[in-house]
Amino acid sequence: MATATAGTSRKAATGPHGSAELPSVTVTSYNLEIRDDDGFVGDKASRAAFVEHLDALRRHLDRSGDDPLKGKTAEIGKKELDALLMKGDAAEAALVLGAIEGFAQSLAFVIRRFARLKSWASVERIVVGGGFRESRVGELSIARVAIILRTEGRDLDLVPVGHHPDEAGLVGSAHLAPKWIFEAFDSLAAVDIGGSNIRAGIVELRQRKAPDLSKARVWKSELWHHAEAEPSRDEAIEKLGKMLREQIRDAEKAGLRVAPFIGLGCPGLIEPDGAIDRGAQNLPGNWESSRFNLVDSVRALVPEIGGHETGVVMHNDAVIQGLSEMPAMQDVENWAVLTIGTGLGNASYRNSGKPSGKQRG
Repeated sequence: MATATAGTSRKAATGPHGSAELPSVTVTSYNLEIRDDDGFVGDKASRAAFVEHLDALRRHLDRSGDDPLKGKTAEIGKKELDALLMKGDAAEAALVLGAIEGFAQSLAFVIRRFARLKSWASVERIVVGGGFRESRVGELSIARVAIILRTEGRDLDLVPVGHHPDEAGLVGSAHLAPKWIFEAFDSLAAVDIGGSNIRAGIVELRQRKAPDLSKARVWKSELWHHAEAEPSRDEAIEKLGKMLREQIRDAEKAGLRVAPFIGLGCPGLIEPDGAIDRGAQNLPGNWESSRFNLVDSVRALVPEIGGHETGVVMHNDAVIQGLSEMPAMQDVENWAVLTIGTGLGNASYRNSGKPSGKQRG
């Protein structure tokens, strides 16, 4: 792999953002907002939806004094739920299993609705990511949905995202980068912006181990819980810039050749110029304003990396999380991702080239 020099001159990657045509895959849809009489269909399969299923069961049990749990349902964390499932008494475990069943039925309903759309009609495999997947409760929910769909005769695989959910949203940015980056650099900066958290880190490409980026990994990252801090939009952007500069500095000190590129994942519908059309309502402040451009703001805070002008490419956060699984999806032609977190992120893809034959499932 060649080493970049100070005299290397390459045009900074600046978009188009939210592009359907990426180097190795076509994004056939993302940020779908299907409605029914109850509102957005995706809301039936968010983290909050699982809490509602569990809370409804607890209310029924509480009428007869049989609720085995204490405190507010929304304050019961993933680790506590996993502990109740694995080590709790029979009543506690059964209650969690009941919530898993209710949530799985809701997620199966959402998938059926998506499958009616042209962009999802040919999907052969769905990768499930997001923070909810990072638990035994989440894994069992995914497995239960797969069984429900199979018993209905749907030839559809459901698999948990292979990378840790916190890392998948960063690793996927490597698949947004222009090809010249892989000739001269061994790492890049990436950002994953969510409804509760912002994560910035360095993705180590490790192309010598796997040219298809299947061995790419997060070298180091920082997580900021912006939902707790309740910052203004400008304060959030300033904090993000500081996180990026520190991550890049540490990587360069460690000897990594960091590309002059930042991959940026953000909720919502991403316009080619880097504006956010809609879907960013959970972020601090107004990120959809016509007077605000996230790409320009990030580039202004990190104008250069390694003496080269910084390029920034932004896409929807679910799209990028799904891209982290692209090397493992080469045996199918059409696939999709669902990210279960504050909301339900979604994207669907069509691979370039002929699939090699199903190997996962």
